[in-house]
Amino acid sequence: MAHHQLDTLDEKILKLIINNARMPFLEVARECNVSGAAIHQRIQKLTNLGVIKGSEFIIDNTKVGYETCAYIGLFLNSPGQFSEVAAALKEIPEVVECHYTTGQYDLFIKIYAKNNQHLLSIIHKKLQPLGLARTESLISFKEAFKKQIPIDLEEES
Repeated sequence: MAHHQLDTLDEKILKLIINNARMPFLEVARECNVSGAAIHQRIQKLTNLGVIKGSEFIIDNTKVGYETCAYIGLFLNSPGQFSEVAAALKEIPEVVECHYTTGQYDLFIKIYAKNNQHLLSIIHKKLQPLGLARTESLISFKEAFKKQIPIDLEEES
């Protein structure tokens, strides 16, 4: 994976838009003491390089009726299933993340369900038909925090 060198202006722009993705470019420009056009060009460059992958609105899952968050470790029947199972998981609306992992699980997923009964239904009706050897579930009571990686990662001694 390519690592991109960021200059101080890139870092300042990223710090500002990470905290508020809806911040107008002109406001970012004022904070950075450069023109709006310069900010637009820099953000376009960072997007083209893949440093910025877009922006999104964050939905509060509980406010839309999904009160149970679970992490599920998946054990596959055979290693050849990775791509097929990952593609099938992507089609399940309640599965919001899927990771290839080291350790005991072949895949690790994050699911939002309306409640525990709905979670059980997802496991039985949507996950088990994928031909998994077994699953292991962890229910999250509450997200303590979620954050972006810091931009100014200096080599620490």
